[in-house]
Amino acid sequence: MAKNETSSVEVTGEDSVEYDVETFNSNFDSWYQLQNTPASYRSQSYYESWNQQYVSAWNAKCASPSRNWSFEPVVGYDPTEDYGFEMNHKLFYYFMYVERVLKKQIIPGGPHVVFK
Repeated sequence: MAKNETSSVEVTGEDSVEYDVETFNSNFDSWYQLQNTPASYRSQSYYESWNQQYVSAWNAKCASPSRNWSFEPVVGYDPTEDYGFEMNHKLFYYFMYVERVLKKQIIPGGPHVVFK
């Protein structure tokens, strides 16, 4: 059972070279460490493709919030930027965390990923 709490995600960059995902949700970090196994990795393009869809849907929900949507801020994700495997992987898993653990649907019919 997951506690529904306000959460947000931010993609940050330093000198346009190194990127990271800051979630401001301590429960995500421990959950992510349990899921982060090389055996479950997919390609960077797989994560980029899903991240583009998730970011678009996330930002649309932030633009017109409802009582069922308490997440913020808008995610700044440029599909023409190469954020690298690590950042795309972590961002993808954050979206999975929101949908699977926090039970907040971002996009219908998302990827079928098996978690521990």
